[in-house]
Amino acid sequence: MDQLDPLCLALFYFRINRIEDAHKECTRLLEKNSLDQAAWSLKLSCFSEEVYVDELENEEAGLADTFMDLGTAVATAARPGTSLYRPLTGTAGGPSPAVRPRTASGRPLSGMQRPESRLKTGSMEQMLRTSRTSKTARPVSASTARQARLGTASMLSKSENAFINLARLNVAKYARDKTVNRSLFDYVFLHEADMRTSQQIATIAQRNSNDEEQDWFWPNQLGKCYYRMGMIRDAENQFLLSLQRCPMVETFVLLGKCYRRLDQPLSCVERLRNGLEQFPNEPTLMTNLARIYEA
Repeated sequence: MDQLDPLCLALFYFRINRIEDAHKECTRLLEKNSLDQAAWSLKLSCFSEEVYVDELENEEAGLADTFMDLGTAVATAARPGTSLYRPLTGTAGGPSPAVRPRTASGRPLSGMQRPESRLKTGSMEQMLRTSRTSKTARPVSASTARQARLGTASMLSKSENAFINLARLNVAKYARDKTVNRSLFDYVFLHEADMRTSQQIATIAQRNSNDEEQDWFWPNQLGKCYYRMGMIRDAENQFLLSLQRCPMVETFVLLGKCYRRLDQPLSCVERLRNGLEQFPNEPTLMTNLARIYEA
């Protein structure tokens, strides 16, 4: 193994999912030559792989949806003649054994991170006072940018310097470079969760595509950015454009998620059925269709 080229060794570690070893090899290469674009791109992919989350399965409600939805909000005061605050029989002043205890941040003591386990049962003002300097650049109504793989929440809180200073990055230059723009987009979208910069990268890359009329990838990524920022109609248009150029299972599911956010279950069912016509018995499409019927 020591006789291999360092870049080939880093690629080998990356392929067998030894991300930490791939990180170390890329770091050694960059220490020797900080302008090594191949090692730089691979290191970006390593960062993205560490925090990768399947967009089709991770559905997290935004702050506005959580605190301002009158249909699901819990009343803070009892109505006249009701027993909202009447103590339960047999509790003896202690917590109910049927309720899983939670930490101060609202996460169950089991340690398992769920899409909404980070939301504390306090006030919205406390959520808005949370620092927004490192993990989000989205409006209040959009989905929270903290999309982490289950069990890695403690790893993301390390106080380390960012690998790339996005404020000083020449986005237009690297977005036009077809050898690194996808790795850069994944890093900014998944690791840094900077939706505005991700949207800028996807837009420039789409315009500079060799076959812009047939490129389905960048409209798909641009739709993900719009969806995260709460611009559902813009995301819908991008997903429809992507489907016109190349039908993909992921795009059908993402388009269905847009209609779910717009509270249009019939349109969601129609799109998922269109996907099943082109991809018969596709498990992902059938699972999402079953969830619509279940709801």
